Amino acid sequence: MSLNKSEKQVVVTDVAAQAARSQTLALAEYRGLTVAHMDVLRRQARDKGVYLHVLKNTLARRAVAGTPFECASERMVGPLIYGFSEDAVAAAKVIADFAKGNDKLVVTAGAYAGKLLDAEGVKSLAAIPSKEVLLSQLLGLMKSPISRLAGVLAALADKRGEGAATAEPAA
Repeated sequence: MSLNKSEKQVVVTDVAAQAARSQTLALAEYRGLTVAHMDVLRRQARDKGVYLHVLKNTLARRAVAGTPFECASERMVGPLIYGFSEDAVAAAKVIADFAKGNDKLVVTAGAYAGKLLDAEGVKSLAAIPSKEVLLSQLLGLMKSPISRLAGVLAALADKRGEGAATAEPAA
């Protein structure tokens, strides 16, 4: 179904607004995917806060013009699904993880921080833990020295307590 000029402008405006809020763009060729598989992919994307959309490449190129994702314009060829995310790794992670389980979805390119990523770059970005995991790891590292110090002090107090108990004469 073709869109008229005003509908195309709405699509370009919507995608441009999403691109302005996003840190990452991931592109994947979806040739051969069934509707059921696309529904599963869209549901996973929605759960992770990823804007996933099938777009005409010319409209996508217009939408990303003047954004950090413009570097990916030359790779916008063929039947592509576009994934934008505000989280630096979410779009890459959703698409790469789905591609692992379904050989019909092929990661083709992406963009992050104004740099074009090839398929391996998108997969590498997807391998980075999420923001929540990184924060919990950081907090664990910060908590570790304090926990160890508390353990040493508790052991020292126990040792001194035992020494005081044996030093007293029995009555």
